[in-house]
Amino acid sequence: MKEKRLKIEKAEPLLLFGLNDIYLKRIESAFPDAHITARGNQVYLQGEDEDIESISRILDELTSLLNRNGNLTEGDVETVLALSASGDGSPLTLLGDGSHHTVLFTPKGGVVKAKTPNQIRLVQSAKKNDIVFAIGPAGTGKTYTAVALAVAALKSRQAKRIVLCRPAVEAGERLGFLPGDMKEKIDPYLRPLYDALEDMLPKEKLKTYLENNTVEIVPLAFMRGRTLNSAFVILDEAQNASALQMKMFLTRLGANSRAIITGDLTQTDLPSREVSGLAEAKEILRDIQGIDFIHFDENDVVRHRLVRDIIRAYSKFFGGDDSGQARS
Repeated sequence: MKEKRLKIEKAEPLLLFGLNDIYLKRIESAFPDAHITARGNQVYLQGEDEDIESISRILDELTSLLNRNGNLTEGDVETVLALSASGDGSPLTLLGDGSHHTVLFTPKGGVVKAKTPNQIRLVQSAKKNDIVFAIGPAGTGKTYTAVALAVAALKSRQAKRIVLCRPAVEAGERLGFLPGDMKEKIDPYLRPLYDALEDMLPKEKLKTYLENNTVEIVPLAFMRGRTLNSAFVILDEAQNASALQMKMFLTRLGANSRAIITGDLTQTDLPSREVSGLAEAKEILRDIQGIDFIHFDENDVVRHRLVRDIIRAYSKFFGGDDSGQARS
């Protein structure tokens, strides 16, 4: 076991370590063979050289984040740990100053940023590829990041329109069992897309876009026979698209169009004998240049902290399989 002493001089130790050293304890839990002890502004590390070096770099990055933002959050710690563990670069190199991960400024003065490792990869991939699949569990920001990219493309005139669609298939219900006319039946399925847009566009601007079809939100079945030129197209909840529907959707793309397909293969609501078009596409299209696949996991969860633990528990119970339908 090697030892190293760090002196914290560029940050307030209480803010860096967290209340009752909660952030240090979280870092220590990521390195089972290492020990971290804090005394005042001194941090004592014990462990193998590689672990000590990684922990030192993590603390440096958290110090930079603290000085930049004025505070640290549990999400900051989780992001830096996840980036450190990803093995494709240092936390400092990957996070940088965070400005290049800004996707969009909201009407209320907020900022939509790629905050987690795979959100960052999704943003980067969407700049290089015309079709990107974002696959992973609920709560990882797949849809929200995709919608932000679409709105940013519209605002910068990289796209002339946005088309958002979802399969109208949900947990045991079908359209015919819902009250109201066709629009009233369909709207509940599309509500998450409206919610994201309402965060990112002024209310009146969104209303105008919807009225003139600059922004269109439609069920997947309504895409048949169309050709979409100069559009940013998103297929959400793609695990509920059949194989034929997935092929139909992907072949709608026209000139100067891009698409992001999001879905969670552990939450498929298709009939048990029907193959998910998302699962099939993952196998058929994986070697095509210009198509990329980003796989999200529990480290990207941006909802309640327990969501991450729930996803991990289910994955462990079902053997970590994300390629098939969820079990009931």
